[in-house]
Parts: sequence; C-alpha cells; structure tokens
Amino acid sequence: MHPIEKKFSQLREKREKALVSYMMTGYPDFESSLKAFRILLEGGTDILEIGCPFSDPVADGPAIQEAHEIALKKGTGISHVLRLSQSLRKEFPDVPFLLMTYYNPVYRIGLERFSSMIAESGINGVIVPDLPAEEVDELKSVLKDKGLSLVLLASPTTTEERMRMICRKTDHMTYYVSITGTTGARKSLPLEEIESHVKQYRGICSKPVVVGFGVSKKEHVEEISSFADGVVVGSLFVRMAGKGMFEELSEKVRELKEGTRMAQPTTS
Repeated sequence: MHPIEKKFSQLREKREKALVSYMMTGYPDFESSLKAFRILLEGGTDILEIGCPFSDPVADGPAIQEAHEIALKKGTGISHVLRLSQSLRKEFPDVPFLLMTYYNPVYRIGLERFSSMIAESGINGVIVPDLPAEEVDELKSVLKDKGLSLVLLASPTTTEERMRMICRKTDHMTYYVSITGTTGARKSLPLEEIESHVKQYRGICSKPVVVGFGVSKKEHVEEISSFADGVVVGSLFVRMAGKGMFEELSEKVRELKEGTRMAQPTTS
C-alpha cells in the first residue's frame, strides 16, 4: 500500500480528516525552514508538502511568491530540498511527503533523474500545478516506476469530462482548488459552493479529495472536513515562518489539526 493510501486508511479508522501542510524550503533561510517543517510535523500534519523554489510560480499568491523569491536569493535549489527531505524522513518515517514543484525544474533535470533523486530522499509523490492532465502521462509513468504518486489538481471550472480524466490520471488523491485564482490565506471562503463542487467530484471519482487555496481558520477546516477528505494549508504557515513566529506556528498547526478531528466521516 502506498504511504498516501495508508495514511487515509489510518485517518478513516480514527474518524479524522487529513491536514496537508505546505512550507517552502529555504524560506526565510534553510535552517529556519527546517525548523518550520519540524513544527508542522510535530503539530499533527498528516501529509507534508515540500515547496521547491521557482522563479515563476504562477499558481501562488503574494505570500508564497515572496517565499520563492527569497529562497532563490539565498541560493536554495533542489539539492537543499533533497537534504531537507532526507533529514525529516529519518525523524518522521510515517508521514507522506509530497514535493510541490513546477515542471520546468523537472524537465531541466530530466524525468528519470528527477524521479530517482526525490525517491531516494524519502519523498513519496509530486504535485506539478502547471502541468495539465493532458500532458502528464510521461511523468506519471516514470514516477510509477519509482513508486511515486502523482497528485493532480481540479478546480471550480473543471468540466465533468475533464474531471473524469483527472480521476483516471491522479494516483492516490486529488487536490481540489477551492477558488479560481492563486494561493493565499482568506478571511472567508465560498464554503457552500466548495461543498457542491466536492459532491460533484464524489459522483465521478472515488479517490480521496483534499481542498486547498485560502484555508486559514479552524472554522474553515471544520467545515471542509465535513465533506472532504482533508484540507491544505500553506500561505498562512509560510507567512508565520517568514516572520519567525515559530511559537505561534506551533499553536496554529495544532489548532487546525484539531479541526479535522471534530468532523464526521464522509461516506466515501
């Protein structure tokens, strides 16, 4: 059983949903980011997204764009991402790690070499937000050979036909983008609309679905956890780490994880 499958199975047994936490490698510097990652994991993160800095992060909002920029200025590259993953894997052997990257670095390194490198570092799968589902087959095949999962994204504008294709090609879960636009913590979310879209997804696909973009409050987590399999939190955590608010970060991740424990399980 793949680590992502195993994690969702364990969470269902505990009547919990997944807290998927994102952090940028090298922001505001490498050691601070390593500390922030540890805090997220110690605070109850179920699935970890490891950000790899890139010069043109088209899916990301201001907070994570700034993190990309500063991490790159500090000289952060794929070698730092691999070193961070290796270090964290020794401490947290049971948490699935996903690399969040854009396709240009993958292509530049080479699909075979890239897949081997990340697998050896303890990463379990990848999210490539700028690679459309129509073009993932080659990467998916190479990742599969290394036991790695490919996680695809769906959004409010995804048609039923395209959702069926995404369901076929995503491996162990789907990342549902809650809103049209870029990442970023928001005070409010169109929760009824999101729930409606997730219900449509469930009518098409049985694979777990996690909801991200804009999630920043425990109330968001509780509401989304009532109809989805998990929530993704990124910009809020990145902003706190960038300001050195490590104590507050620890409190926040524990608070949001608690929100996943209060939800009733879905029927999927």
